Parts: sequence; C-alpha cells; structure tokens
Amino acid sequence: MNAVNSSESLWWREGVIYHIYLRSFADSNGDGLGDLPGLIAHLDHLNGNPDALGVDALWISPPYPSPDKDFGYDVADYHNIDPRYGTLSDFDRIIS
Repeated sequence: MNAVNSSESLWWREGVIYHIYLRSFADSNGDGLGDLPGLIAHLDHLNGNPDALGVDALWISPPYPSPDKDFGYDVADYHNIDPRYGTLSDFDRIIS
C-alpha cells in the first residue's frame, strides 16, 4: 500500500478539527481580545485530559499582522505575529 492510501495519511477524515477564532476564543490579559496565551491556557480543554473534547487538529484564524479589513484574513506579514495576539514564542509553544 502506498502512503497516499494509508490510514495514517487520512487521519483528517475521521479526526476532530476545531476552529479557533483567536480574537474571541480566550483573552489572557483582559484587553477584550483573545490571544495566543489565552489559547495556550485552554489547550487541555481541547485535548490532553480525560474530559477534553478530543481535538486532533486546530485551525487557528490568522494571528499575523493585518490591516483588519477582512477580520484578519488580509494578512500583511506572514513572518510575524500581531502583537495584540502574542509573540512568535507563544505561537511556537502552541505548535510544540
């Protein structure tokens, strides 16, 4: 069986993919805007403890700098994190 047909490469067919609209998910600093540290604080609710939702993958709305004319999807810089959402270090923690 080749890799394209292996069950491992098709995990997404039966996996749970959870969309995180970052700006409203969890606010860690009280400024009224969700952020990466807020998401980090709630990762165990998504997957990681017996009562978690059992999420297999996260789809995170863009955390990049943006002029915000399209709710953050009009990305201005794919190499940085909008400071309102946190830092590259915060993003690295989520990835790891």
